[in-house]
Amino acid sequence: MAFFKPYLVLCYILTFLSLNCGPSHVLAKVYMVVMEDDPVISYKASRNHVMRGEEAQKYKEVATTKHDIFLDSFLPLGSYKKLYSYTHLLNGFALHAESEETVRILSGAKGVRLIQEDIKMAKMTMYTPNFIGASGVWPLLGGAENSGDGVVIGMIDTGIDPKNPSFVRNSMSSQEKPPPASFKGICSTGNKFPPDSCNGKIVGAMWFARAGQASGEFNATIHYASPYDPDGHGSHTASIAAGNFHTPLVSRGYNFGHASGMAPGARLAIYKAAYPFGGYMSDVIAAVDQAVEDGVNVISLSMGPSSVSSGPASFLNMLETQLLLATKAGVSVIQAVGNGGPDENSVVSFSPWILSVAASTTDRKYRKSIIIGNGQVFSCGALSPPTPGKTMYPLAWADDVSIENSTDGSADCQDPKVFIEHLVQGKVIICMFVSSNYFEGDSLAGIVDTIQKIGAAGVIVTDRYSGDVDIEYEPAFPTTIPSAIVLNGADMRALLRYYNNNTVRDEDGKIVSFGATVRILEGRRATYTGEAPVVADYSSRGPDVENAQMQPAEVLKPNVMAPGHHIWGAWSPTSHAMPEIQGENYALLSGTSMATPHVAGVAALIKQRHPTWSPAMIMSAIMTTADVTDRSGRPLMARRDAGVVEPATPFDMGAGAINAASALDPGLVFDAGYRDYLQFLCAVPGVDEAAVLRAVGAPCPSPPPRVGSRWCSDLNAPSVTVASLVGSRRVDRRVTSVGAENETYMAYVRAPDGVAVRVSPNEFAIAPGATRALRIVLSTTAPGNAFSFGEVVLKSDKKHSVRIPLAVYPAAALGP
Repeated sequence: MAFFKPYLVLCYILTFLSLNCGPSHVLAKVYMVVMEDDPVISYKASRNHVMRGEEAQKYKEVATTKHDIFLDSFLPLGSYKKLYSYTHLLNGFALHAESEETVRILSGAKGVRLIQEDIKMAKMTMYTPNFIGASGVWPLLGGAENSGDGVVIGMIDTGIDPKNPSFVRNSMSSQEKPPPASFKGICSTGNKFPPDSCNGKIVGAMWFARAGQASGEFNATIHYASPYDPDGHGSHTASIAAGNFHTPLVSRGYNFGHASGMAPGARLAIYKAAYPFGGYMSDVIAAVDQAVEDGVNVISLSMGPSSVSSGPASFLNMLETQLLLATKAGVSVIQAVGNGGPDENSVVSFSPWILSVAASTTDRKYRKSIIIGNGQVFSCGALSPPTPGKTMYPLAWADDVSIENSTDGSADCQDPKVFIEHLVQGKVIICMFVSSNYFEGDSLAGIVDTIQKIGAAGVIVTDRYSGDVDIEYEPAFPTTIPSAIVLNGADMRALLRYYNNNTVRDEDGKIVSFGATVRILEGRRATYTGEAPVVADYSSRGPDVENAQMQPAEVLKPNVMAPGHHIWGAWSPTSHAMPEIQGENYALLSGTSMATPHVAGVAALIKQRHPTWSPAMIMSAIMTTADVTDRSGRPLMARRDAGVVEPATPFDMGAGAINAASALDPGLVFDAGYRDYLQFLCAVPGVDEAAVLRAVGAPCPSPPPRVGSRWCSDLNAPSVTVASLVGSRRVDRRVTSVGAENETYMAYVRAPDGVAVRVSPNEFAIAPGATRALRIVLSTTAPGNAFSFGEVVLKSDKKHSVRIPLAVYPAAALGP
């Protein structure tokens, strides 16, 4: 069975340059250059002195001046343009070079640590706070309006519409309080972004487009030289993360309910670095640098690189290392895993310090039916009103009410001029399209517009070849006229059979009378089925990869799954991305872009509850408490090609579906810091100490770690991934108790196929704040040709259950 997802296209734009719908041509190129000098965050004037405030600002100014002097001394005037100076997390700059000779000169210059060509980026309710349990913890945090208070979420996206109801000032909320004292961001004003845009909910806003300008793709008239969102995607993701509580969700004049962000009391700092044409890594890196300097607590990044790094490790591209430095600064980074599913190895978020998010369905369904004159009822799609009253309306095929021999055609209903006015009045029209060409030519929005203009009572849309294939249509935007999408082959054949049997024609086939009737029922009221989340087919899948040769990495990706399919969120009324909802304040979208801010909002709730927790602890809490079964204990499922649904694996959903209530009280956490991540990087095959030093400016920890995949798996992560298990391997972990009382834990194992698993100790007592070492020994018992999956679950004598997913490739057993 095929599935229609007409509005996933937009979300690809926001996969962080992950789904680029715009042109990718670049004449001259943009390069990012990292210098050997320290950035602000790591520079110490003395051993125990870290720069703050005015001193840090002066250091930034000096570093920027040094960049200018350096470039002037090496490069001919007019051969380049500096776009950014990076000073906070990295010390370096981005420049637009007219020739590759510029890069050759710089690569040999003293003081240059690393040069990387810019990479095009792509972009990857609101009932969902209830669906993931976020609303259940709001009372613990002072109520919905205070949930997330004191936390700033940095949204790196397409900007924001400050006039949207999800962001306007609310006198009853925590917006009346000043932003956290630690946040130092500014509010840049500009076109459609007046000074009052930073209103308490929005506490900072900037825009970054110098690489887009250098490429010639940025147009200030349509892309806005301000933090304003011309696309809609940034407003949508921001409202999911931290939109105002209980905001009326009105689209096409109909109230679909009330919207709330995951952390309604959190503040939003906006860093516009993507546009309808996509974006560039150099702009995104500048945004990350600024967000961390400003003092955000969480970064939500619904974007990703358009390709895997060609270097020795995907973990060492400049975006990944910039995000490592953000993590070092205490900022949790949440990123979309990509919309390249269901293909394997399609993730675009690679590193273990990033929380990478897959997309799932929810149990909210919009049901709609039509009734024909013989009493038959057909299920269909479309978010539309019913035909008025309980009256049956005459039914007519478009070709039967159009001008004879029209060269423009009529069945696709794209041209109002081909219809005969007196024949269409008061009728429901059957329009057809060819599904294989749906996005290229025929447009559902065009059909609706035509039906409205000709004064028909409604429309039934079907695939011209629906007799050959069943297509499940999932409505993605509201219509103002009665509409129905009937794409099930058997239903459409029955409908046309009924129509033909009740339509009288003369000997020439001309219509004498219309006898078929139909009634379209209401389709805008949601039902909630209680179904468990299912991994969306477009959600990118693991295993994670180390390099462009697609070698599996010993890192679990994705990390967790959150709602991403058919999610209501704020929209920019000026956006042209979807003409059918132009002028609206809310839209229904799908993609891992939508899943990511769900997790960012939950991370904000955890940060409010546990302000001293590190990013690794927050990631651990979210992963180890995720759900892997439905309410009856059956495994969660994943949608694959052709509508096939199978049990989900960790490469589909990571640790499972996010459970916000459990994540605030996980019992145990796996913590890791900057030194741990350096050790991981230094153990990656093909990466030497010099490569790590070039990428992050720090040497491998002493004593140097042993190199090889087996040592990568010792990173203290809340999961275990082994890409090639030969014989046996010992994996070490450390757990820290964050519970309120002494607890005793028992280890329960579900071993992957072909693997024996032993946990030591299999029982241990732990006090609040204490740390215990765990050893997991994996042994191949039956070599295979694919990954297999299992888990270790640590259950306490109180209420906590800590789940550690296992993904192991049993390559070979040791000989006798």
